[in-house]
Amino acid sequence: MTPTEAQQTLAECRRKIDAIDRQLRDLLNQRTRIVEDVLRMKDVLAMPVHEPNREEHVIHNVTNDNPGPMSNESMRRMFECLMQEMRELQNQRRKR
Repeated sequence: MTPTEAQQTLAECRRKIDAIDRQLRDLLNQRTRIVEDVLRMKDVLAMPVHEPNREEHVIHNVTNDNPGPMSNESMRRMFECLMQEMRELQNQRRKR
């Protein structure tokens, strides 16, 4: 591969990553809207924001039969971060 071909391939990879990042953004916003619905139901049911058993279930769902190449541990860390952000959002909404 020549340096020119490598530059072209790198640029194409980055364009693909940018497109995927926009899709991820849209999916995360869709997920967040559902989390807002979940909070409304938790309020009606007088449930706490933090539900460790549910979070473990979510982790299991994304790591079970994970085809990779992302490792289960990496997937776990990403979803733990995501769920932490969702807890923060729910806690902020409850304070209003």
